[in-house]
Amino acid sequence: MTAAPSSPADVVISVDDDAWYRYLPTVREHVQKSAGAALDAADVGLSGAVEVSVMLTDDAALRRLNKTYRRIDKATNVLSFPAGDLALPPDLPRLLGDVVLAVETVAAEAARDGKEFADHTAHLIVHGILHLLGYDHEGDDEAALMERLEVRVLARLGVADPYSCRPAEKCEGQ
Repeated sequence: MTAAPSSPADVVISVDDDAWYRYLPTVREHVQKSAGAALDAADVGLSGAVEVSVMLTDDAALRRLNKTYRRIDKATNVLSFPAGDLALPPDLPRLLGDVVLAVETVAAEAARDGKEFADHTAHLIVHGILHLLGYDHEGDDEAALMERLEVRVLARLGVADPYSCRPAEKCEGQ
């Protein structure tokens, strides 16, 4: 599948929990579009074909992954696993890595924050893909850069800025 016009991308999607379809019947198309937009907008000099894997699963799986790879024994919304620099034959796509999302956590966060499930899912896909491309949010400057890029990609997808304050809330600094 071609996901982004400037860099052909194969987005391999695994849906391990049918709850994803209950929340978002078009989840495969949604993931493809979100991942493609992130890959297209990222300014990291992608050339040639790339491949990314997106696994849509549940809290139990994310908890196991989080415990194994980050030593944090709890579920989370999204994890990214960059593939690194694997030596592959030149005719194969460059493997970027894996992004894994947990349906229960994504749904709970969307409900808690008054966001559409589809919009929150798009944000987390974009966030995860950007991690695969080397973006991070460890320092303030890195976080600001990553957030600006996320907001720009999400705007192209018709998703509101997830970092803006909603009028009914008391925002930080107000």
